[in-house]
Amino acid sequence: MNTPVRRIAIAVMAMILLLMANLTYVQVVQAGDLRTDQRNQRVLLAEYSRQRGQISAQGQVLARSVESEGQYPFQREYPSGPAFASVTGYYSLIYSAGGLERAENDVLNGSDDRLFTRRLSDLITGRDPSGGNVVTTIDPEVQQAAYDALADRGYTGSVVALQPRTGAILAMASTPSYDPNPLASFSAQEQQDTWAEYTDASPSVLTNRAIQEAYPPGSTFKLIDVAAALASGRYTPDSQLTAASSITLADTATQLQNFNGNQCGTGQTASLRDALQRSCNTAFAELAADLGEEALRDQAEAFGIGTEEIAIPMQVAPSTIGDIEGTAALQQSSIGQRDVALTPMQNAMVVAAIANGGTLMAPYLVQEVQSQDLSVVDSTDPDQLGQAVSPQIAQTLTELMVNNENSYSNAGKIRGIQIAAKTGTAEHGADPKNTPPHVWYVAFAPAEDPQIAVAVLVESGGDRNNLAATGGEVAAPIGRAVIGAALRGTQ
Repeated sequence: MNTPVRRIAIAVMAMILLLMANLTYVQVVQAGDLRTDQRNQRVLLAEYSRQRGQISAQGQVLARSVESEGQYPFQREYPSGPAFASVTGYYSLIYSAGGLERAENDVLNGSDDRLFTRRLSDLITGRDPSGGNVVTTIDPEVQQAAYDALADRGYTGSVVALQPRTGAILAMASTPSYDPNPLASFSAQEQQDTWAEYTDASPSVLTNRAIQEAYPPGSTFKLIDVAAALASGRYTPDSQLTAASSITLADTATQLQNFNGNQCGTGQTASLRDALQRSCNTAFAELAADLGEEALRDQAEAFGIGTEEIAIPMQVAPSTIGDIEGTAALQQSSIGQRDVALTPMQNAMVVAAIANGGTLMAPYLVQEVQSQDLSVVDSTDPDQLGQAVSPQIAQTLTELMVNNENSYSNAGKIRGIQIAAKTGTAEHGADPKNTPPHVWYVAFAPAEDPQIAVAVLVESGGDRNNLAATGGEVAAPIGRAVIGAALRGTQ
C-alpha cells in the first residue's frame, strides 16, 4: 500500500473510531441525563401514552390522569387548582413539569426502581403500564386555610406549617398562585398563551415563595439572639439591656432606632423578656455586641441556617446570615437585617425546633410512595438534623414567646388555645425607609403540647402604600387562622 492510500485509510479508521466513541458516549454515558432532560419531548410523549400516578393528601386527590378522547390516552387534571399548585406544580407537554410533578417524576411515570416488580409484572401479563402514586404530608384543610387567608386579602406571600415532632409539612401555600390545568391542555396554543400569561405576571405566580425566595427575617431573628444569650449561661430572661430609643452602631456614626423611635419601656434598662416582647432593636444590638459573632453564627447554624441543603424533595433555597464585617454589621444582623435572609420554610423550622424541645427535624413533603395497586413501597421516616438548643432553653423560649403572643392585639386569636409567637417587620429594597416592610409571624400551638408550627411572610406589608405595616397587624391573623384550621376539633 502506497503512502497516500495508507494515510487515507488511517484517517478513515480514525474517523470511524471517533464516531463509535461519540455514539458510545451519547448512548451510554449521557443516556441517563438525556432521558431525564426536561427538554426531551420523546419521554413526555411516551409518558402520555400511559396513566400517570396520583398525587394526594389524606385521601384528597391533588393531581390525577383521566382518560382522554383526544390525541393522547390520558390528560393531567388538578381538581384543587391554585390552592395546591405550590405543592403539585404542573405537568405540561411543552413546558415539562414543576413542583412535585418534577421532583417525583420517576415515581409518577412508573420508572422508579422501587416500582420494578410492578413493571416486570405488567410486561409479563401484558397489562397496560401505569405510574406509582405519591401521598403527601399535606393537611388539605390547613393548606386551604393558608391559601385563602393570603389570597382573600390579595397578599403576596407564603405560609409554611410543620408538625414539630416529625418535620412533616402540613401546609405550603404561596400567593399569587396559578391554575395548573391549562398547562396540561393538549392545545399547544392554550399552553403557550397560558405560559406567557404566567411568566409575564408581576408579581410572579410560578414562584413558590415558601421555598424559592429568602427574605430578611426582621425581628423574628431575635429568637436566635435569645437562644444564643441563654446558651451562653450569662443571661436569663430577667437580665437587663438598654432601653434607649436609639444607639450609635459600634465604630460608626450610624444611628440604630427602635420601631417608631420608641423607648424600650419606662426606665433606663429593660429585661431580656420585655425587650423581646417590645422587639427593641437597641437592646438586641447591645446584646449581639456582647455575645460576639461566633456565638450568634453558631446558634444560627444550630437551627440549620446556612448549613443544611434542604430538599423536601423540591430544593429549598439556602438561608444565610451573610458576611459579618465588624461589630456594627453584627448589630444590624442581630435584628434580622443587613445580609440575613431566610426562606419561610427555614423560619418555620426554627420555631418548630423550639416547639420540639430544641430538636431540629428535617422537613418533608412525601409521606408514602405507592405502587399502582396502592401498596406502600416506601415511606418517609422523620429525620433528626440536630439539637438546636437544650430542652431547658427551648422551654424558656416557649415561655417568652407565650408572653409575646399575650401582649399582641386580639385579631384572629383563638379562644382556649395558647399560642407561642414572635412577629417581625423587615426593611428591604433600595430605599427601605420609603418602602413598605416585609412582615412576619412565626408561632406554634398549643404552647403546652405543640401540634403545629407556622411561619407567615407577607411581602411589602400586604399593601405597597402601608409604610407602617407590622407583623402583628398583617401576618399574625393569617397564622392564627392556619393554627385554628389545624387544631379545629381538638379543643
